Amino acid sequence: MNEAVLKKILNSLLLNNIENELVEFKEAKNSYDFSKLGQYFSALSNEANLKAKEFAWLIFGIKNAHKTIVGTQFRTNYSHLHSLKSEVANKTTNRITFIEIYEITFPEGRIIMFQIPAAPAGIPIAWDGHFYGRDGESLSPLNLEEIERIRKQATHFDWSAAIVEGAAIHDLDPEAISLARENFVRKNERLASQAPGWSDETFLKKSKLSIGGKLTRTAILLLGLSESDQFLLPSQARITWQLRDSGNLNRDYEHFGIPFLLAIDKVYAKIRNLKYRYQKVGTLFPEEVTQYDQTSIREVLNNCIAHQDYTKNERINVVEFEDGKLLFSNAGEFLPGTIENVLESDEPPRFYRNNHLAQAMVNFNMIDTVGSGIKSIFLQQKARFFPMPDYDLSNNMVKTTITGKILDMEYAKVLARNPSLTLEEIILLDKVQKGKLLTNQEALQLKSKYLIEGKRPNYIISERLATSTGQVASYLKLKGENLAYCKQKVFELITMNKSGTHKREIKELLANKLPENLTEKQKENKMSYILRKLKEEGRIKNAGSDAIPSWIPIS
Repeated sequence: MNEAVLKKILNSLLLNNIENELVEFKEAKNSYDFSKLGQYFSALSNEANLKAKEFAWLIFGIKNAHKTIVGTQFRTNYSHLHSLKSEVANKTTNRITFIEIYEITFPEGRIIMFQIPAAPAGIPIAWDGHFYGRDGESLSPLNLEEIERIRKQATHFDWSAAIVEGAAIHDLDPEAISLARENFVRKNERLASQAPGWSDETFLKKSKLSIGGKLTRTAILLLGLSESDQFLLPSQARITWQLRDSGNLNRDYEHFGIPFLLAIDKVYAKIRNLKYRYQKVGTLFPEEVTQYDQTSIREVLNNCIAHQDYTKNERINVVEFEDGKLLFSNAGEFLPGTIENVLESDEPPRFYRNNHLAQAMVNFNMIDTVGSGIKSIFLQQKARFFPMPDYDLSNNMVKTTITGKILDMEYAKVLARNPSLTLEEIILLDKVQKGKLLTNQEALQLKSKYLIEGKRPNYIISERLATSTGQVASYLKLKGENLAYCKQKVFELITMNKSGTHKREIKELLANKLPENLTEKQKENKMSYILRKLKEEGRIKNAGSDAIPSWIPIS
């Protein structure tokens, strides 16, 4: 880089007051600790990898507090400065070192810009045997999840990019090729004037479905004739749709093979996307929508195709339940780690399991690569006031469940009357409505904003939120009466029924007094606790047996 370009980069960083995981400013007025420099090299290199950037910057001669140029006298001798490349290489993984070390002179003083390369795919960079990273602006050890995320890149083998020996253009479906060409032009408008004149062979080359004139597995998956699936054996290229009733029994099924570009519409046509009506908050007129958003179905199904681990020789499954749910599943570990990682990130994934296939699907307008597809499904469900999608990432599978109806009208009212709720808060409240366990941190987050109350694991929507959304009756049912009140009522029952009170009668008394969201076992435990306390206080005793107790008052 020439000096003009470097000054422009530096001025941009200073103007925006940027210092984050990829940029570090140091004053280094006269010197700087060599070990600390190496730690920053490791941290910035690893963070550049994780942020999918080519390099990061360590800049000397900047007063960190105000981001002003003050100049540095660090290693003013040119050869002494540039010997840092070999000195750093001696203590880093695989002897990786600076891309370049630049010196720039300003009226305020001399600046040094160290350009640090991103860690290579699959290789986290250590300094003197230790991995470093950034936590905001702070230097810190690279955490285990980040180390594993980088290491997994090395084991990544792109099954979809392999050449299929013996396959030729006559093994592809003409209808699929025609649709692929239409979608390619729609996605790449700059090529609209050229593409119609391409031969099919040229189109396959331009869309990267062929390499050196030979077809890839991606070409067979997306465009292959149905009988061409033999080229992919033992891997399965099949999507199975099933219809199940409320008892989880199969009522119907159908298998769909390649070409997957055409199979998408066929699978979608099998799903009974019925009309769903519900009374919208604030109006007397019912809202009528389809159970499932069409773009969401296509997004999930295309994700299954793009991210399937075809080496496991399993099918992609779409299960439609008559009670209003769709379950999509594909084989393979969820590479981003968690759904939260995807929802919180504003960047595309660092890499794909089937990168060749994913890029082709982007070219054919089937998926995007900006990482917003999954988030859009959550936002679509939010817009309908429907439950959030459920993701099960266990057992090296990705299972996505989309619910096509309102499970809890009170929860829907919360969403309708609180448009300021963030997606993260909605996802956590969704767990509450589904009776899922919240972590301590998640519960604390909702409690700090007065969105829920209660004790783990039986959280409920808070009184404040219930009042603001007109859910007081529902709130009181879930909250139930306090234990002191319940204990007094049980004692009154036993006192009035001097001949002996049995468990059934006490259970009947408490039926509408304990929180509605408790399980039968939890209600039994509450009842046992009340009776034990009354007995310990010397107010009642068991006149029956342990198996069939009969409680009487102690006069």
